[in-house]
Amino acid sequence: MIEEMETQAMQQNTSQNVLVRQIIQKYLQWDRFAESIAMIPIPKSILQTMGNDMTATDIDMIVESVKPIIKDNVMFMKGKYDLKRCIEALEDYIQATGMHSDHRVEGSLHHFIVQHGLGIKWSLFTEQLLKEIFHEFLPEKNVRCQTTDSTVIATMSLGSDFNEHEY
Repeated sequence: MIEEMETQAMQQNTSQNVLVRQIIQKYLQWDRFAESIAMIPIPKSILQTMGNDMTATDIDMIVESVKPIIKDNVMFMKGKYDLKRCIEALEDYIQATGMHSDHRVEGSLHHFIVQHGLGIKWSLFTEQLLKEIFHEFLPEKNVRCQTTDSTVIATMSLGSDFNEHEY
């Protein structure tokens, strides 16, 4: 195991300590819950193929189907269901699956960026899901989205002191 860790750290151009820290962090944020919430890995190519045939109705149906599942999983993983915990859990999921996310703040505006690389239909799904999650907690707030084949940016005003990691 040590030799494999050394090789992996070298390939990633990082220290073994950093690699071990990353592994432990991923375990604590996601992997320890994965079996309990019945997560199964699905190859990206399968999701890409499935997305090609999705209609707007399919996207609506999937969003409505996953919202209660997300709520249950956030409650289990974070101990409560609110906007901050929901965003944090989604960030943990995105990171665990190898996709990329970022949260950038410009004054009171918050930009939640998701880069998935799954195609436009999954971008539309992601956009709709983010809008519905934000609307659930902040129905009076407007969410603006910029969407491409591989990236969604959801922007809304949450104030300069909003931090999903502080709850």
